[in-house]
This record gives sequence, structure tokens and C-alpha cells, in this order.
Amino acid sequence: MVDYEVTVHTGSLAYAGTENSIFITLLGQDGESKSTRLLNFKGLFAFVKESVSTFTVSCPVSIGELILIKLEKTYLFLEDDWFPAKVEVKSPEGHTYNFPIYRWITDSKVHCFREGTALRDFEDHSCAIQFRKQELEQQDKEYRWHVYARGIPDCMEAMCYSDLPPDVRFSFTKDIEFVYTLGTGLIHLKLDGLANSREKWPDIAAISVAMQGRSTHISDYVQQHWRDDDFFGYQYLNGVNPMLIKRCSALPDNFPVTDEMVFPGDQFSLADEMKKGNIFLCDYKPLDGVKANIIDEKQQYLMAPLVLLHKTPEDKLKPIAIQLKQTPAEDNPIFLPTDPEYDWLTAKIFVRSADFNEHQANSHLLRTHLLAEVFAVSLLRNLPMVHPLYKLLIPHTHDTLEINYMARHHLISDNGVFTKFAATGGEGLVTLLQRSLSSVTYTSLCIPEDIAERGLKDVPNFYYRDDGLKLWDIIYRFVQGVLGFYYKNDDEVQKDSELQKWISDIFEHGFLSKASSGIPQRFTKVEELVKFVTMVIFTCSAQHSAVNTGQYDYGGWMPNAPTTLYCPPPTKKGTTSQATMMDTLPDKGTTANGMSTLWLLSKPSSDDVPLGQYPGDHFSEKMPCELIKAFQGELQVLSARIKIRNLSLEVPYTYMDPEKIENSVTI
Repeated sequence: MVDYEVTVHTGSLAYAGTENSIFITLLGQDGESKSTRLLNFKGLFAFVKESVSTFTVSCPVSIGELILIKLEKTYLFLEDDWFPAKVEVKSPEGHTYNFPIYRWITDSKVHCFREGTALRDFEDHSCAIQFRKQELEQQDKEYRWHVYARGIPDCMEAMCYSDLPPDVRFSFTKDIEFVYTLGTGLIHLKLDGLANSREKWPDIAAISVAMQGRSTHISDYVQQHWRDDDFFGYQYLNGVNPMLIKRCSALPDNFPVTDEMVFPGDQFSLADEMKKGNIFLCDYKPLDGVKANIIDEKQQYLMAPLVLLHKTPEDKLKPIAIQLKQTPAEDNPIFLPTDPEYDWLTAKIFVRSADFNEHQANSHLLRTHLLAEVFAVSLLRNLPMVHPLYKLLIPHTHDTLEINYMARHHLISDNGVFTKFAATGGEGLVTLLQRSLSSVTYTSLCIPEDIAERGLKDVPNFYYRDDGLKLWDIIYRFVQGVLGFYYKNDDEVQKDSELQKWISDIFEHGFLSKASSGIPQRFTKVEELVKFVTMVIFTCSAQHSAVNTGQYDYGGWMPNAPTTLYCPPPTKKGTTSQATMMDTLPDKGTTANGMSTLWLLSKPSSDDVPLGQYPGDHFSEKMPCELIKAFQGELQVLSARIKIRNLSLEVPYTYMDPEKIENSVTI
């Protein structure tokens, strides 16, 4: 007889432990063990939360190199779930095999788990192909594509919460924190009489009531400086939506701005400043014609502005012209900083409301949440746990499917907060998402190319760009190292059928088979694979952080980011006042609900996982593990440099600090 030493690690999640009986079968190249009940001196406590328990499994002879294990949980006293983290097996020859699991076992069926060495389908053991196929067949049943609305990325099919597989649900801790944050926010608003109030705000100062107890350093700064032109321009670089601004080399035909309008006194000329690269444009054309919401039987208003900005000799970015509708007309004036105070301020408010809606639908929901879900569902459907790309990407899918499920059922559903309180809620949102997807290109998802395409390589004080490019390079080198370890040449990429199915599914269900997007339909080279996987990780971590974490910072003070507007824009200069501006801004209830939602969506949970931290030991080989450590080291260095830089900034930029970035789209 020979003995195998089996060590079982139970996870640290709430309720991860079990008191049921656990049976194990070892399968090697030369045979398999009998199904053996795992018993030791710990008895019923062998598989409690965070336990590490060792057992002996005996075989008549050695069964050779271990390939997989079979685990079965059988009913003893009370049926419960179990979350094993990993199993380590030491063979009689002295070799230790690692079996990563990190999955809930909720039934009494036999579950197979592969040894941790990563293998593509074309190099797998012949005796394991059947199990590989069975795993993918099961995943295909659990993770099904669903068309939420025509013309936008497909999502995972889940009509109710129980349709979500246990492995992709929030932890108990996060569930409690999420409900608590939401609940306390709503109670606070109701106690203050704001949640359901249809009253208008009497003046700007009164709006601060809705922020009591929920302010941040930046939200306080926004409250003090939201009227300032230089802060208005600054937000296009380092606010929550740095994705719209472009360098302008020629004015659009529908934006007839003249030198006399923007540079009175002939200090500058548009032609000269455009040649110098000092003129920038923000065009909200996708909002043009989007059907604005009706809230409490009142028509809401949403414009599609054109905004011209000028980089001053002091390196400040200031708005110099705003046209609130796309088509020039007498009743669509071009507003200027020299106009009466409330004309100019109201024009900026309409722009900030447009930016809020464009940001939420395009930059945030579509380009991070929905695409991250596509990447995740395709991964879970097409790649088995033993595949190297699964091991690399599975940490970057954590909690994404449930947070998107909650968004569809509680934010953008018929009774959702966004539907009830935002200008693009309801029908308008789908229209905007459809238009936005048509403009999503592969290059726009890759920050080095996106920055170059928008002509923003040398814009001063652009911290999103500075930190983002450094992060992209760090992620790229990490991905290049890991995938280069497994894919030695282009031929290996081309013959990996599971990998090709992954990208094919993404192209079909994420980008609706539109070749114009530039998204690859298949991989032919290692470098193509490395770039695409870098984009996936960057999108699910850094990019999401850039457009999500600062939502309350910049939107908590409502006048800086109104979710909707209650009056049409002025059609003639000199007709606005403080009173008309207050009538235009959202009422107390809309303000309070919008701010409360932004607070919830900006608050990380206590079990968040920062970028580069991998709680699960999915990789067994030495090289990937060393690359992970090097990756973490580079992120720490960048984080330290960002912190040092921020010490000298009046408004620190923290959204691309690796310590603040979550590994996946979790909120």
C-alpha cells in the first residue's frame, strides 16, 4: 500500500464551512484511488471556515502523475454548502500537487477539479479530455447569453437572483454592507423629508442639506468651485468622465464660433490657437434627439451641446463657447463667458447634465460594466479552469455578474432609480446605449491609442492619461510575461480552439459582430492576444475605477452634475436669472435620490481586492507566480509615486492609484 497525504483548505468566506461528509477520489495517469471519506481527529470541525485539515488516502500502488480529483459532499445531519479553496496532495514519491477550487459545492454530486498546471486543449492528457468537455458543457448550461435589448451588448441570462450560480454571487459580507449603505441612506433622506419631496430648492445654498454626513474632500471642493470656468475645464481631464475631450484642429460646420466671440480684443485667434494645439472640443452629438424622460408627469430636458475650450498660457483649460443644440439657429445662441452671469452659468449647467447622462450610459455602463460582463460570460462559457487564460482572468471577473444583475433590476429597470430620476432613464437610455456601442472601437478601449487618437499626448495636468498609460504598460508587461510563458509561438495561439471560441463569443455577443469595431474575430499572433488581454484587464480594473470611483466626488454636489433638468434651455440671451436657474435644477426628491445612489456606487466594500492582488492560488508553475510578485511590486512603486505627486495638488487625482483600483467591476 502507498499513502497520499491530502490537505484540504476551506475558504474564508462567511458560511464557507460544512459539517457534511466529504469524499475524495484521486485520478492519476496510471489509475485512480477508491472514493475515500476524509476523516481525522477534528471530526465534524475538519471543514469549518478557514480550516486546514490533513488526511491520508491509501492506494494499493502508486497511480502516477495526478491529473484531477473528485470531491463529493454527502448529507450527514444538515444539508449545507461548502467553499473549498484548494486541495494539496503529496504523493508517495514526494511530489506535491495543487488543485485550485475556489467554488461553492452546494449539492451531493461528484465534482471534478484539475491539477493546477495550466494546459491548453491540444496538450491535455488523453484521459482528462472527457472531464474537460464535461466541465465546459456544464458551464455552457449555467452561463447563457441573453439579449437585454437589441443593439447593445448581450448579458448573462438571469431572470431572478436564484439564476445566478453561487460562484458569481456577492459574499455575505458584501451583501450586508450593500443593503446597509442603501438602507441607511434612504432612511436619512426620509427623516429629512427629502426622499419623496417634489419641492424646488429655494436657493443653491439649501442643496447642501442633502449632503449632510456624506461629504468628501473633493465633493467639498466641488461645492466651492463648481461655478469656476477653470474647474469646469479641469473636469474634462481629471473628473469622472475624461473620455470625451478631443483636440480641435478645425471647427465643426455646425458650430459657427468666431474670433470676435471668444477672443475680444484680438489677444488670440482661433486659427493660430488651433495650430498651436490649444483649442479643444467636447461634442455630445450622441445625445441629439434622445427622448428625454418624463418624471412625475413632467417633461425633462436633455441637450446635445458643443463645447469649445482653450488652454490658456497658464496651462488652464477654460470653456470659451457653448452651443446647447447641434443645429445652429437664432433660438440656439452660442453662450460665452462674457454673457450675463446666469446665461453663462445656466449654459454650463446644461452641459454638466449632458455630461452626467453621457458618462453614465457610455463611459461607465457600456464601456466598463457591460463589456466586463461580456468578457466574463465568454470566459466562463468557453475556458475550463485548467486553461492558462482562465487562471489569468478569473480574478478580474469577481462580482461583475451580480453587480450588473442588480443594475438591470434596480437601477435601469422600469422602477429603477436611474429610470425614475435621470433624463436618459427608460427609452432614452437604450437609444443612447445603441448609439454609443456603434462608436466603440478597439482603439478607443486601448488607452495609448485612444489618447493619441484624441490628440491629448501633451496636454498638461492630465493625470488620467499620465497614470493610465503607466498602468497600461505595467499590465501589458505582466500579461506578456504570463502568456509568453504558455504560448511560445503564433501557431500555438492559432490552434487553441477554446481561446478562439472565447474571442469569437466576445466579438459576436459584445460587439454584435461589427467588423467596423476593429475587435479581433480570432487571434493569429501572440502579440494580438497579449494586447487584447491587457485591454480586458485594464477595462475591468483601472478604466472602471477612473469612471466610477469619483461619481460622488464630482456628482454629490448636484448643481455640478444634475441627473436631469426641469426646464428647456434659454433661447435668447439675457433671459435667465437665479430664479430661472433654480426652476431648471432638479427638485429635492430627485436631487436626494440621485446623490444617495452616487454615494452607494462610489463606496467600496470591505472585502474589495486591489489590482494585482490574487487571493486564489490558481497558478502552480513557478514562473507565473514570480511574475505576479513582480507585477505587484511595480504597482506598489506607481502607487507611491502617485501619492507623492498628489501631495502638491489642490485636487488630488487618486482614481488610478493601484491601491484604490479594484481588480474587477464589483460596484
